[in-house]
Amino acid sequence: MQKLRDTLARIEPLKEEFFQKAQERLDNLTKPQGSLGRLEDFAKRYVAITENLDPKIEDKFIFTFAGDHGIVEEGVSAFPKEVTKQMVLNFLAGGAGVNVLAKHVGVEVVVVDIGVDYDFGSLEGLLGRKVAGGTRNMARGPAMSVEEAVNAINVGIDLADEYAGKGADIFGSGDMGIGNTTPSSAILAVISGKPVRTVVGRGTGIDDETLGKKIDAIERAININSPNPADPLEVLTKVGGFEIAGIAGLIIGAASKRVPTVIDGFISTAGALIAVKMNPLIKPYLFASHCSAEPGHRIMLEKVGLEPMLDLSLRLGEGTGAALGINLVDAGVKILTEMATFAEADVEEAIT
Repeated sequence: MQKLRDTLARIEPLKEEFFQKAQERLDNLTKPQGSLGRLEDFAKRYVAITENLDPKIEDKFIFTFAGDHGIVEEGVSAFPKEVTKQMVLNFLAGGAGVNVLAKHVGVEVVVVDIGVDYDFGSLEGLLGRKVAGGTRNMARGPAMSVEEAVNAINVGIDLADEYAGKGADIFGSGDMGIGNTTPSSAILAVISGKPVRTVVGRGTGIDDETLGKKIDAIERAININSPNPADPLEVLTKVGGFEIAGIAGLIIGAASKRVPTVIDGFISTAGALIAVKMNPLIKPYLFASHCSAEPGHRIMLEKVGLEPMLDLSLRLGEGTGAALGINLVDAGVKILTEMATFAEADVEEAIT
């Protein structure tokens, strides 16, 4: 617990002077002021996060955290939990959606076993950080112990520390875990206070009968566990998941090291919601890559206080949206650093 407290305490507010200096540079580039819209905003925030007026985004990493969920016993998913293990192997083989998009934009995918119910042994490319072989069934009691929740958060913090130490310029978050839209929906329902059925979606494409089971399971989980909405660690412990905790830890650790994180979809945003509830100063260190097809995702983004970059009806997870978002942040930074000023290009400025 002390590591978590210390890391949260190291997070500082962004300094307005870096926004202003970046704005001055942007306003002198060979374009009408503000004409590149949110790309300019991404660049300014990147400068303020890193406190570097001439940044380059070269070392880019997406962390795809994988974990299983006891709530799958309640019949909430269209897929069996064995798919979590199978998809981890697919990630390692380079055959998943996140692999394709990450390769496309020059990002390295780091696959983390934080809670898969399978012994992978020692596999090249897989980071074994298993807290337990999946969470317990939250419809019958807490998904995990407080110690397990903190350990899972610390996995993310440690990875952020390690990769920041290697010179990482930006992180992306991703997930894999059959059934994990169920705990994500539960986290949102508890923290937002909204009725469960208004924040629950069809995840991997479940039918009406399975959707009914999912809503019922979440309602029972909340009633049985009675998580305190004002205590994000308690919410995570009682109705969360190991990959959600790992993402929260990555975000917390990254902010403490002044490394921005581009979050993926619904599950990643659940991790971001937990992190921001623990320390609101984290919010400006985050970029929301997209708004997914999950009905609760936009509500969750509003609770975190982030505006998504894209709205492409994505609902895969894995870090696919984060790959696209990292590319947009990189584009904004390159506009700032590589585009000529009026003076450099000998172009006349606007008439004033």
